[in-house]
Amino acid sequence: MGVLVSQTQAFAPTHRLLGRVSRRAKNSEPHPYDFRRPIKLSREHTRTLQIAYETFARQYTTLLTSTLRVVSQVSLVSIQQLTYDEYISGLANPTIVATLTLDPLPGAAIMEFSLSTAMASIDHMLGGPGGPQIERPLTDMELPLLRDLLNRVLDEMHYAFESIADFRPMLGAIDYNPQFVQAAAPADAVIVASFEMHVGSEECIMTFCLPFTSIFPKLQGNDNDVTLSDSQRRTREEAHRNMVAALGTTPIEVSVRFDSVELRPEQIVRLEPGDVVPLSHAVTAPLAVTAADIVFAHAVPGSQGPRLACLVVPTPLNETENQ
Repeated sequence: MGVLVSQTQAFAPTHRLLGRVSRRAKNSEPHPYDFRRPIKLSREHTRTLQIAYETFARQYTTLLTSTLRVVSQVSLVSIQQLTYDEYISGLANPTIVATLTLDPLPGAAIMEFSLSTAMASIDHMLGGPGGPQIERPLTDMELPLLRDLLNRVLDEMHYAFESIADFRPMLGAIDYNPQFVQAAAPADAVIVASFEMHVGSEECIMTFCLPFTSIFPKLQGNDNDVTLSDSQRRTREEAHRNMVAALGTTPIEVSVRFDSVELRPEQIVRLEPGDVVPLSHAVTAPLAVTAADIVFAHAVPGSQGPRLACLVVPTPLNETENQ
């Protein structure tokens, strides 16, 4: 018994399949890929930073309100991964650009907000009404007030980031032109957090820029906390032994030096063959044996066969006390 299938029924599944393929192709459009930033923040990393920055925003809000005695609000807006050049190019000029160190982490951070907000904050600290201010450089009396406020803000940043990394942000120079601040190379990756900041009637977008290479390893966690298998442990131990053995046979340039002497440029350019340069090195004092400008022994000069040589002697008592 034959079965008659209509043309519409035979091609209906094919139409549905083509529809699914077409929709899938539409969702698989190419996306731009930046080869300068092969490593990007994952959702987990962004969420970790978001918790820290929101904690910082709450602490900053409380600090501003209690210090300035005016209703203030700081709210996190976004977290982005940019290059340093992209970040600097997007800042206004003039603005407050505070350079920060992140001891013991390498690199420098930047805290930036509008000059008018800084002026309004200082006006509130001095008992004024705040409000719109004339944009101008801070005076010698106003700058210490702002630095004192920012130092207290950085204490709150230290508290907010304690769960991620134990670093102590320290305030450095304060500039007004972002183009003059060289905190990183133009192509270096940075993590930029943007905050909406209200101080009384004044409002602005405040940004906080962290070097990517400094904070990213901390977001990944401590490698020492990872449990290793026996094979992984043996591989690490063998690599350590190989490294120690290679370091033991690596040639290192060693120098034997007198104590240095200071000369003025005019004396240096007038030096001629036959001139005598008096040294500050005592006749009875041994010479310093150094490698990479590090003194690791002392010696007295002599000879061995046709070559000059030195005899290693005990370190002088005064040198031992200095070490």
